[in-house]
Amino acid sequence: MAGEADARVAVETVWRIESARLIAGLARMVRDVGLAEDLAQDALLAALGRWPQSGVPDNPGAWLMATAKNRAIDLMRRDATFQRKGEELAREVGIQFAMERADFEAALEDEVGDDLLGLMFICCHPLLSPAARVALTLRLLGGLSTAEIARAFLAPEQTVAQRLVRAKRTLRDAKVPFEVPSGSALRARLPSVLEVIYLVFNEGYAASSGEDWIRPALCEEALRLGRVLAELLPGEPEAHGLIALLEIQASRSSARLGPGGEPVLLLDQDRSRWDPLLIVRGRAALQRAEALPGPLGPYGLQAAIAACHAQALRAEDTDWIKIAALYDALSQLTPSAIVELNRAVALGMAFGPEAGLELIDRIAGVPALRGYHLLPSVRGDLLAKLGRGAEAGAEFRRAASLTANERERALLERRVTEVEGRRQGSCGP
Repeated sequence: MAGEADARVAVETVWRIESARLIAGLARMVRDVGLAEDLAQDALLAALGRWPQSGVPDNPGAWLMATAKNRAIDLMRRDATFQRKGEELAREVGIQFAMERADFEAALEDEVGDDLLGLMFICCHPLLSPAARVALTLRLLGGLSTAEIARAFLAPEQTVAQRLVRAKRTLRDAKVPFEVPSGSALRARLPSVLEVIYLVFNEGYAASSGEDWIRPALCEEALRLGRVLAELLPGEPEAHGLIALLEIQASRSSARLGPGGEPVLLLDQDRSRWDPLLIVRGRAALQRAEALPGPLGPYGLQAAIAACHAQALRAEDTDWIKIAALYDALSQLTPSAIVELNRAVALGMAFGPEAGLELIDRIAGVPALRGYHLLPSVRGDLLAKLGRGAEAGAEFRRAASLTANERERALLERRVTEVEGRRQGSCGP
């Protein structure tokens, strides 16, 4: 029984490591990520049935690939749908489709770009909604089950399952080619890939809902994908800028939670708990981005801001004037209400709360910030620094009512108590 349990654990571990490469290699040939995933899943089921008795092979990834290839060949011989796909592929390349096993295996071994990179661009295709891109990326590149994705985003499992089915159907019906775009096409599609990795990390770094403020598994998955992307695209500065940002942000993870799991804000964190290795990795990635031609892009600028925080040994040593300047550059490059909100924080720290409050009040009516809890939260903080406790308390109370994250709500409610208690105390004898 123990041997079977060990074998099952080994299968699950190998699947997490090898599934993306396995699906990518198959998808390149069958031109259908849904079918490629089915073939890979068949190989996984075969391993679950075989390895507990025969033991884990010396090269489990190669075993899974060989098994998946054999399944693909069997399907080719008897499945009309698969045969039709082969005929369509043959017409595209102008050759007669061969049904022989040896020819198919040889084709599977051909290098057509980088399989993993190709799978990334398929999963993050602009045809799909952002939510579908995230789900498909975690499913095919992260090896997460539908249930795990649903738990990570606190969504019903059925909703995630339907989203995955629709995404694969959309890609299949649109006959999206399995390829890595090049030149201007790559630059046009790359932001979609970067955005998905960024969204996955952000949901792990500051969960939008639920009981936990941090979901480390999502952060780790985003870091893994970001590192792979930066390695596969060494000449793309924004790939390095993104991983620089994620590495430095992730360095703070252990300091962002108190003993009871409560959030600890940046200026209150014990910086000795920041991970120096991740900071070093992040700075190195930022230097690679800066060394490439052209100015820093949005992710590179955000990484530079994160690096400013990382090099300050104490919160009071932070170079807020430089951070405000970087936010100015970011605002000009990618104008958005969220960037302006962050710029207001930096202005308030660099030049006084009045400067930050002036910008906050200018953007308060922007539709994109309507219902966004961080707007009243930031405004409340600035008002508190100005000694306007009653107004600050009202803003923190409003922010608490808007957030769906229970840990963050508790933090904001404590801020209400703090500013209102301070105000009441100032009226005493």
